[in-house]
Amino acid sequence: MAQTILTPTAVTRKGLAILHNKLKFIKTINRQYDEKFARAGAKIGSSLLIREPNQFTVRSGAIMDVQDISETSQTLTLATQRGVDVNFSSEELTLHMDDYAQRILEPAMSRLAAEIEFIVLSNVYQDIWNMSGTPATTPASLTAVMNGAVKLSQGLAPDGDRHLFLDAVAMAAVVASVSAYFHRASEVERAFSEGFMGFAAGMKWWESQMIPNHTNGDRTDTTPLVNTSTGITSGTAVITMTGFPDGLKYKKGDIFTIADVYAVNPETKQRYSHLQQWVVTAAETETGSGDMTPAVSPTPITSGAKQNIELVSAGASKAVVNLTGG
Repeated sequence: MAQTILTPTAVTRKGLAILHNKLKFIKTINRQYDEKFARAGAKIGSSLLIREPNQFTVRSGAIMDVQDISETSQTLTLATQRGVDVNFSSEELTLHMDDYAQRILEPAMSRLAAEIEFIVLSNVYQDIWNMSGTPATTPASLTAVMNGAVKLSQGLAPDGDRHLFLDAVAMAAVVASVSAYFHRASEVERAFSEGFMGFAAGMKWWESQMIPNHTNGDRTDTTPLVNTSTGITSGTAVITMTGFPDGLKYKKGDIFTIADVYAVNPETKQRYSHLQQWVVTAAETETGSGDMTPAVSPTPITSGAKQNIELVSAGASKAVVNLTGG
C-alpha cells in the first residue's frame, strides 16, 4: 500500500481553513485585498495607509464656493506575529490529512484563534470612543442592545452588515429578556435550543469569550475641569484638564465627556442631544501640577467640513465626567 506523505503546503492549507472557521470577530472585519501587496519590486512593507472618507460643506446660493480637499488616512501597522509550533516525526507525516487535522491541527488552531481574537479585540476596543449602557453592568435587555445600535446610526454607520458581540453572561441575559418579543420562528427556535440569537435588531449576533474587560486608571470623577476656551484646540488631539490630585492616572481606553461640549451629526453638523465622548489613546499620569493633557480620539474639530463637536458654552470650569467603569 502506497504511503500518503503530508507536505508543508497541504498542512498549511488545512490549518488555515480550520483557523478561519474558528475565528469570529476577525471574520467581520473588512478584508478587501489591496493591490499594493502585489507590486513586484516595490512592496509596501509592514505599514498600510487606509484613506478616510472625504467630507464637504454645502454652499448656499448661486455663487461658487470652492473648498480645498485635505485627505487624511490612518496607518495599519503589521506588528504582531503569533504561531503554534509543534514537532512531528516522519511517521506522523504519513498520516491521512483528516486524522492529522483532528489530532494536531484542530487543537493547535483553536488555541491560535483564541489568541488572535483576544489580541485584536483588546487593541480595537481601546480606540473606540462611543459607549452606551452603565459601566460595569452586564447588558440584560434589548434596550441595551438598541442603545448601542443608536450610536452606530448617529455616526452614520451603514444599516447593513452590523454585528453584535456578547460574552456568555450577556448573551444569556439578553436572550432571556427578549423571549416576549416577536421573532421569526427560526430565531425563536435557535434562542430556545442553542441559547443565543442569530439575527435580531438589525444585527448578526455572536457569542465570544474573548471580549476583554476594561480596568480604569486611578482617577477621580469629581474634581477635573476643562476650560473649553483654551483647553480644547480645534484640530489638536490633546485636551488640557486641571484640578487633578497628585498621581492620578488615565489609562488607554478610558472614556469621558466634558460639560457643554456636544456631538454633532457628521453630515448636517446639527447638534445632537448628547455630549461628545472621547477615548484616551495613551496613558497619562498627573505629575504634581494638578494638570493633565491626555491624547484623545476623535480629534476635536469645531468648524468646517470635518466638524464633530459644538461648544454650547465656552469657558472655564467645565466638568469632566468619566464614563468607563470596571
